[in-house]
Amino acid sequence: MPQQRPYGSWPSPLSAEAVAAASPRIDGARFVGDEVWWGETIPAEGGRTAVRKRTASGDIEDVLPYPGNARSRVHEYGGGAWAAADDGRLFFVEKTDQRVWLLEPDGHRRALTPASEDTRFGGLSWDQGRLLAVRESHGSGHTPARDIVRIAVGGESDIARVVAGSDFVAQPALSPGGSHLAWIAWNHPDMPWDRAELRVGRLEDGAVTEWTTLAGDRSSALQPVWTDADQLVYSDDPTGRWNLWRAGLSPTDQPRQIESADADTGGPLWVLGARWFGHLGDGRIVAVRTQGSDDLVVIRPEGGVSLLPVPPSANLTIEDVRGSRVLISGAGVDSPPGLWEIDVDRPADISLVRGGASPWGEEWMPHPRALAADGPRGPVHAFAYPPTNPDVVGPEGELPPYLVLVHGGPTSHVGGAASDRIAYFTSRGIGVLDVNYGGSSGYGRAYRERLRGQWGIVDVEDVAAAATGLADEGFADPDRIAIDGGSAGGWTVLAAVANTAVFAAGISRYGVGDARALAADTHDFEARYLDGLIGALPESEETYIARSPLTHPERFTVPLLLLQGADDAVVPPAQSESIRDALAARGVPHAYVLYEGEGHGFRRADTLVHSYETQLGFLGAVLGFTPDDVPPLDLD
Repeated sequence: MPQQRPYGSWPSPLSAEAVAAASPRIDGARFVGDEVWWGETIPAEGGRTAVRKRTASGDIEDVLPYPGNARSRVHEYGGGAWAAADDGRLFFVEKTDQRVWLLEPDGHRRALTPASEDTRFGGLSWDQGRLLAVRESHGSGHTPARDIVRIAVGGESDIARVVAGSDFVAQPALSPGGSHLAWIAWNHPDMPWDRAELRVGRLEDGAVTEWTTLAGDRSSALQPVWTDADQLVYSDDPTGRWNLWRAGLSPTDQPRQIESADADTGGPLWVLGARWFGHLGDGRIVAVRTQGSDDLVVIRPEGGVSLLPVPPSANLTIEDVRGSRVLISGAGVDSPPGLWEIDVDRPADISLVRGGASPWGEEWMPHPRALAADGPRGPVHAFAYPPTNPDVVGPEGELPPYLVLVHGGPTSHVGGAASDRIAYFTSRGIGVLDVNYGGSSGYGRAYRERLRGQWGIVDVEDVAAAATGLADEGFADPDRIAIDGGSAGGWTVLAAVANTAVFAAGISRYGVGDARALAADTHDFEARYLDGLIGALPESEETYIARSPLTHPERFTVPLLLLQGADDAVVPPAQSESIRDALAARGVPHAYVLYEGEGHGFRRADTLVHSYETQLGFLGAVLGFTPDDVPPLDLD
């Protein structure tokens, strides 16, 4: 019979060390000959991204061994840092120098691009014997220039521009036979989920000589895929949802929607390697559809859709397609993040390649409950994870503390899925509420644009409404609700504790405290992002000042934990340090931790372990419980 213990003090086998090492972070996957290759972040090896493979015999081996690190810094968020040829050649961007390298099957390695402190590459694709990439060129006194390039893989280093002509480029795709190139382009001040064009150009001597816009004049086109020499499939949202469309090269061949759905096949283009659908070669399309949670479907050319039962229901990505075989990554209600191979002609024939299973058993994984709270501007979507421990229950008549999670972006999205990090808290008797506040993707353009011009208001209203609704339903102790978020989510944390009375404490990971400083200091990809979230400068300067949590230090009254990467180029440490100084000046209990060697998001094992334990110790100190295996944190 389960024993009774105070919430937050339950013993748990999920140590911080085990959680940091448990679920792999998949960074792209490909069929390579008879093998499956994938990128995987390894916290125990300094957070590097290795490329690994499952051989035809089922063994797992490193393709890119330590200390190789396949990670791009294009847009700072990278993506598409490696590609592979069927003969076993690996092309990758090495994090330490941002050069493109070739690793031969015999282990020989050579650089394909020259050494340069000002140049980065990402979005690699091996297409019909040609290596394409997005190049980002930095220089003093000007913003980066970007173009799509072809990188020679033969003898001498040779980089040839294929096309430029916009502030940003992504997702290049060669037509069969190589006569045309399709790609995605957008310009400041738009973000790619605001407006992005699908362009197609004719190639002569390897370069685009003329091009036309097929889609995206007032919408956000994504992921062009050629189905034959003059036909494309792509995702676009002129109807308010990212659905699939078809277009041809003929001027009379107008774009036409393939299959309408009140769900999204597409998402924010934060990283260059994202894929939401694949063409099976026989006219069928395998695609992700998102409405809160994710589904995997097959769309038939003659019309009609079939649902494929697969473990992942959140962060579902189509990694690669070969014939009827598909590589997918994601996480499910009972499945932590992983990589699977499925044959769409035999849906029951699904194999787990990597991850996807909890070492502690399903009984330790909390089952999420989807909910829609009443917010001031409409429903607020969230997933609630109750305290879950097979051996312990809380005292009769006591309500559990809750940790409200605020994702970054703010256009990111969370789905209800098993998470070792969430289970780290729920197994100790701390509930978790994961909120998709207004501005989140996964519910259509209208929900995403609820935040337009209202950052710092709508997001705060929505997380407060979700937390209050959970407490009003009798699931959470209203006096013991803390809030946690990173990056844009950190901004919401700081604004929420400053402007509401809902939260007893806050945890900000590399969060934004001063919107004007962010606009001045951040990198080029997001340099104009705040135009849409708050307003254009200098016209909206007073709004920036009024919205910024640092403008109102007197409103900080509850304890705060600040976690920051020393090498963060997106939200520099000065932001967190200004918050720390404001808290110290007012005598508000707080702690500040700066992690050397970390950027925007934590990857190293020692950082992850320390941050998990610090967060737990902080919650114990401020919410009135003693964790079983971590001492309460001493606050300044």
